[in-house]
Amino acid sequence: MDLTLQLNARLRPNDRGDLYENRLDEYLKKEGIGECIGGGTMQLASGEIEYCDVNVSIEDSYTALDTMKKILKEIGVPKGSLLYNDEVYLPVGDLEGMAIYLNGVDLPDNVYDQCDINQVISDINIRIENVGSFYSYWEGPMETALYFYGSSFYNMRKQIQVFVKHHPLCQKCRIEQIA
Repeated sequence: MDLTLQLNARLRPNDRGDLYENRLDEYLKKEGIGECIGGGTMQLASGEIEYCDVNVSIEDSYTALDTMKKILKEIGVPKGSLLYNDEVYLPVGDLEGMAIYLNGVDLPDNVYDQCDINQVISDINIRIENVGSFYSYWEGPMETALYFYGSSFYNMRKQIQVFVKHHPLCQKCRIEQIA
């Protein structure tokens, strides 16, 4: 049975592969019930990623479908994700998502010159390590989005409030819940 896992996740293709396709393929093969057969990415008109898909082929049985659900629970899938085909429509996921949109044009030039976005990602990851982690990013013409997923949007946002308020690169940023 071929299924599509539509992930409510904003992931670049390589990140989708590392975080979901490769891991899911490994689990399915280990369980002896199937394999990943592809994936794709849907973009908004702005170029920002809206969601992504992972295509799998598993045995046509309730046992295989139950095993697939357990694997997804273990891997961690964002809320609002779906596992479906013509016969199956199953909402999946319990992770929440947080996007931090860093202003890419309105800050003083010295902020962009002196601040390292990779250090910002690392510093945020340290602050949210018990509730979430960095998954991917998007670079647009006016802003850069950093995507984090974890058990609680509220707790992730709460744990970075002081950091975001005081870090020069985070000035004029916006934070949104994305899952």
